[in-house]
Amino acid sequence: MEREYKEYDSPFFAMMSRMKYINRWALMRNSYPENISEHSLEVGMLAHVLALIGNCKFGKNLNAEKAALIGMYHDCTEIITGDMPTPIKYYNRDTKEAYKNVEKQAAKELLSMLPDYLYKEYERIFFPSEEEAYLEKIVKAADRLSAYIKCIEEEKAGNREFSSAKAATYTKLVEMDLPEVREFLRDFGESYKKTLDELK
Repeated sequence: MEREYKEYDSPFFAMMSRMKYINRWALMRNSYPENISEHSLEVGMLAHVLALIGNCKFGKNLNAEKAALIGMYHDCTEIITGDMPTPIKYYNRDTKEAYKNVEKQAAKELLSMLPDYLYKEYERIFFPSEEEAYLEKIVKAADRLSAYIKCIEEEKAGNREFSSAKAATYTKLVEMDLPEVREFLRDFGESYKKTLDELK
């Protein structure tokens, strides 16, 4: 069946702009709110540099620009699903699989909003190929790094609410056993713990 959207009436980017209305960390007391638009930009930047670290320091041939794009769009399905708290999302295997299916359907719904001439281009970002599995792993690491950074920032603001999340997120990062992550934390990680004056 032909899709009916024309070149000038696609709601896709109007929907993307609504990422700024979806707040993260819904079950936590935040010293400042973080929306998925802010988070996604940071994940895109982190995924980009992790891929570059892989290329420059470990001789890999990763598409850093593609990693950045996957990172930028990795949470856009939450425009439809909302941000489900991690303890619920990963409560057990059945819950995790059910939520993955919901995310997949939400991604397909968003893609269906695109004009035909752009559909395949964005499908490659929303659903990377099997050959790009390592890029997806890089983006997952960037996602966790972003969460870890948020925890550090909340602790700096005197909010102990994120202490356990910080420890758990750091453990998950280490368990990923990615050299790119180790290198990033060594070269850049400590700076997040400093004040603005200390960064100068």
